[in-house]
Amino acid sequence: MKNIKYYIFAAVCGLFAACQNGNWDEPSFSTPPYGNNDIKETNVITIQQLIDKYPNVFASTDENKLIEEDIQIKGWVSGNDIGGNLYKQFCLQDATRGIIIAVNQGGISGYLPLGQEILVDLKGLYIGGYRKQPELGAPYNGSSIGRMSKDIWAQHFKVLKNINDVKADEIKPVDFDEDFRKDLNGNCAKLVTIKNVTFTDADGKNVFAPQGESNTNRQMKQDGKDLGSNIVVRTSSYADFAGEKLPYDETKKQPIPCNITGIATRYNSTWQILIRNASDIEIIK
Repeated sequence: MKNIKYYIFAAVCGLFAACQNGNWDEPSFSTPPYGNNDIKETNVITIQQLIDKYPNVFASTDENKLIEEDIQIKGWVSGNDIGGNLYKQFCLQDATRGIIIAVNQGGISGYLPLGQEILVDLKGLYIGGYRKQPELGAPYNGSSIGRMSKDIWAQHFKVLKNINDVKADEIKPVDFDEDFRKDLNGNCAKLVTIKNVTFTDADGKNVFAPQGESNTNRQMKQDGKDLGSNIVVRTSSYADFAGEKLPYDETKKQPIPCNITGIATRYNSTWQILIRNASDIEIIK
């Protein structure tokens, strides 16, 4: 019995010494710990080319289609859930256009920060139009499109270029001017900035999204002109800034002009700008 105890003790000591001497391999962080690193970059098409392959999907209000081709897209994360407003979804954008990717998972910004480049293996995923907004996800409520599971998503993306290597103009917002907003089909899901606007409902009391409302649309005026109900800032009650007051000057008793940056999504014929976080609201002084 004493000999057995001795050998066990010697084995444990030997293992400990090996660890101390560096014989135990340290974990390698050369490959990203998220996604599927086995995906090889082949048959890459643009996001515009992807959407052009499925014209019937976006012709109606809610449709979805299984992608059976062995094709891929890649782009940069231009919007995520960092501020809680893009709930369980993020926006991927390349040089041609953008698309919403819906994943039933919180904390996406933790592994897909703004500016991160990724490769998406499309075969086996579903593409659809939620109120004509192009999305990648899973079937929802019959023919519509909704969130895919996080496990499925993890098998279909690969992290590419380090975020520090991304050029600023690759995810630079475009001006949400009259020419841009005439093209709902071609421009939706892009990162934009709408300049010199005031919120119609700003009165020193109204907030972006009141408690008890899942989503709130706020109308705007640009250069003093009413933009109407087809161009709105849409804020989720999950947004970190939902309870912040709309920009308002208490001294002058009038709304404060600002520049708003966000993802320009569509809901049928309505533009919905999704602010990513509070820093996307630039007060004009």
